[in-house]
Amino acid sequence: MNLKDIHNIFFIGIGGIGMSALARYFHANDKNVAGYDKTQTEITDGLQDLGIEVHFKDAIENIKPVFQNIESTLVVYTPAVPADNEELGYFKNHGFNVLKRAQTLGLITQNTFCLAVAGTHGKTTTTSILGHLMNVCNVPLTAFLGGISENYNSNLILNGTEVSVVEADEFDRSFLTLSPDLACITSMDADHLDVYGDASELEKSFVDFSRNIKSNGKLFIRNGLPLKGITYGIEDDSDYTIQNIKIENGAYVFDVITPKTVLKDLQFNLPGRHNLSNALIALAMAVEYGCPHQQLAKALASYKGVKRRFTYHIKTDDFVFIDDYAHHPEEINAVHQAVREMYPNKKVLAIFQPHLYTRTKDFVDDFAKSLSQFDELMLLDIYPARELPIEGVTSSWLLDKVNNKNKQLVTKTELMSKIHESSAQVILTIGAGDIGEEVKHIKKEFSVAS
Repeated sequence: MNLKDIHNIFFIGIGGIGMSALARYFHANDKNVAGYDKTQTEITDGLQDLGIEVHFKDAIENIKPVFQNIESTLVVYTPAVPADNEELGYFKNHGFNVLKRAQTLGLITQNTFCLAVAGTHGKTTTTSILGHLMNVCNVPLTAFLGGISENYNSNLILNGTEVSVVEADEFDRSFLTLSPDLACITSMDADHLDVYGDASELEKSFVDFSRNIKSNGKLFIRNGLPLKGITYGIEDDSDYTIQNIKIENGAYVFDVITPKTVLKDLQFNLPGRHNLSNALIALAMAVEYGCPHQQLAKALASYKGVKRRFTYHIKTDDFVFIDDYAHHPEEINAVHQAVREMYPNKKVLAIFQPHLYTRTKDFVDDFAKSLSQFDELMLLDIYPARELPIEGVTSSWLLDKVNNKNKQLVTKTELMSKIHESSAQVILTIGAGDIGEEVKHIKKEFSVAS
């Protein structure tokens, strides 16, 4: 399919983070864009502010006539949309071009120099660092992000169309639609076992992804992963390695040893060794692409982060409130490491909302272990997303396995009063569900207090 011949693009599930980035991209390229989503959010409000029409009731009569022209319309949907969606059924039954989000991304990137970031953790942060670094170096790029960048207040960085920077998502094996020039794999921890069945199948898909790299392309891998490529790591003997780490005024200052040179006294403002690792691989890919070192150093120091990735909402001497998207045991460990490094002597309360019944079931012991590390724990009910309940898989089952005497189950309605009862000086909200909505209320309540 030639996207030049397509004038109208209709999105089903337009409010998703990856979907909305595509909608913004096509709108910026003068296509006629509209779509459906089941809920109104800040993301859909942002699309409507651009002039993109969004409706929230799944009904064929809500599809405007202009999008019913088979020749000039492309329909894009997300796998998160239920199979019985009426609008999706209509387009499929009437022979329209209907593509998944990942296939559409594959089409867009086909004719560009593509840099792809894969891995079970760190994709969004790494992609947004890489997009920012290259944008500051004035590379003519489009970066599709899986989160809202604090630097651009958007999930899309648009500075041209010759180069694309994308997240390569392993869910549903959708990253196999990409054929990048430069790619990295940040991690291969077991996840999405509802799709893959077991960890070895997930590993196999990463191997398949690595084979999709163009013949003269390059693969970067975190040191220790069972693949061949250019390695990166912290305080080790990788091809790209960070050495001499110091913390100055809450920021990391460090050197990067590359295969050709040493970059001295780089600064990076995001807490946590996992973020340092993300910064390193983004830097390595930008260096290999050919960005000038001096500009890269400046760009790295000016990077502000991604919303819901260790985001500070309140930061005073007496009280700190941080929100993070962590929804896998390894990600919770990373958040814990970061918060302990920044606040070694403070009491930390973690409020966690498990995401998906299947993930909770598959990793319950690992979740219990990672959550036991905090001084205090409050657990919300499991956020089901696309799933139906599994018998016996509940937050109280998980809580029973947590080894922590300061632990409790809480509902959203009693959350605020329970936080008030706590003497913690650092509060963390973690999870990938709708816990993000509670963040606003907590921030409002405690901004006054602090």
